[in-house]
Amino acid sequence: MSPDELYRTVMTVEPPAVETPFEAASREFLFGRVWNRPGLSIRDRRLVSLACVAAADAPKPIDDHVYAALRSGDLTIEQMNEVTLHFAVYCGWPKASHLEMTVRTQWHRIHAERGEQTPPWPTRTPEDLGPADPGQRILDGQQEFADVNVVPAPPSDSPYFYAGILNFVFGHVWRRPDLSRRDRRLVTIPCVGLSDSPAPILSHVGSALESGDVTYDEMQEICLQFSAYYGFAKGEALQDAAERWRMGKA
Repeated sequence: MSPDELYRTVMTVEPPAVETPFEAASREFLFGRVWNRPGLSIRDRRLVSLACVAAADAPKPIDDHVYAALRSGDLTIEQMNEVTLHFAVYCGWPKASHLEMTVRTQWHRIHAERGEQTPPWPTRTPEDLGPADPGQRILDGQQEFADVNVVPAPPSDSPYFYAGILNFVFGHVWRRPDLSRRDRRLVTIPCVGLSDSPAPILSHVGSALESGDVTYDEMQEICLQFSAYYGFAKGEALQDAAERWRMGKA
């Protein structure tokens, strides 16, 4: 596809006129050389890009990418809502608040454009929150932590580990339906990449590769997609983590 054709496919709207050097370079690079690469599906690249633009606090790109993800059908509204929750865990609730409101706005926009009434969002029930037994949530969280991170669960000796990591993040969020574990990794990896926190970067890049949820070649594409939307300087940390994993396997 040409850059303009791919723009239509990815963003689900007509490409705007290119009038500045920035616009020309963006069109040629993003849609001529990144989105059309074969290593990841467009849906995979959407998940990485959504995390990047939401973290960047960029209102129009957030609007555009949420709209395109929903209008294309690559993400259902249920999946998009799960992306928002997962993003909140790894990039912060204030940033996720903006993403949440954008999802609602763009969902209404899509239905308005179709001349349809926007369907009501489902009412959440206590069952949506997972096991009511706190002890079971901790056991589930310990197992999920080990499965996701490919290392034993941390000790239950601080509020951060016990109430936060084991009870909520891995006892609930990572176990929720509507997104696969691979999908959640595609949101998590850019979030830890932009955080500049070495341990989570090494942990989540390494565990994604070690588990087989993401191949080494796919990780290279994640690093490129992330770099295109959040910066090559920050992308170096993800690339370095992938190389450390590869060298450890050599």
